[in-house]
Amino acid sequence: AVYQNLNGVEKVVSGYAGGTVENPSYEEVCTGRTGAAEVVEITYNPNVTSLDEIYQVFFTVHDPTTLNRQGGDVGTQYRSVIFYKNEDEKKEAQALIDELNFKNVYPSKIVTSLEPLKKFWAAEEYHQNYYANNANKPYCQMVVRPKVEKFEKVFKDRLKNKKI
Repeated sequence: AVYQNLNGVEKVVSGYAGGTVENPSYEEVCTGRTGAAEVVEITYNPNVTSLDEIYQVFFTVHDPTTLNRQGGDVGTQYRSVIFYKNEDEKKEAQALIDELNFKNVYPSKIVTSLEPLKKFWAAEEYHQNYYANNANKPYCQMVVRPKVEKFEKVFKDRLKNKKI
């Protein structure tokens, strides 16, 4: 939901990456036995935004210090992870992690893992644009909405449709 509103982001696809099961379903990923993580694939215009900004948004809207957990969601499928396509992406992510740790931005060290992207599988259609299509559901109100609001506050100058 946050990346869809970041200026320069052209496309966001919810899906899965990592693990040992080819093209896993949501139900399979939820078991925690596939090794896959819930992720998003982001297509962006590098003339408008940067990979560094995308990483900064990532570290702003979730807690990168809890191992295999995001709020009430627990399991390896909820690990804080960046899947990189090449060594430059990995180095840029590691540099930001090192900087955030050095500056003690969080009360604990960042546990975000950096893993090579081998394959990305798009999630089922009902997962695409989930927040936009389900904003009134309790999960979206309690979990997603605070992240969107934090993003809009911190990155207000970078929104596609700036709020006045």
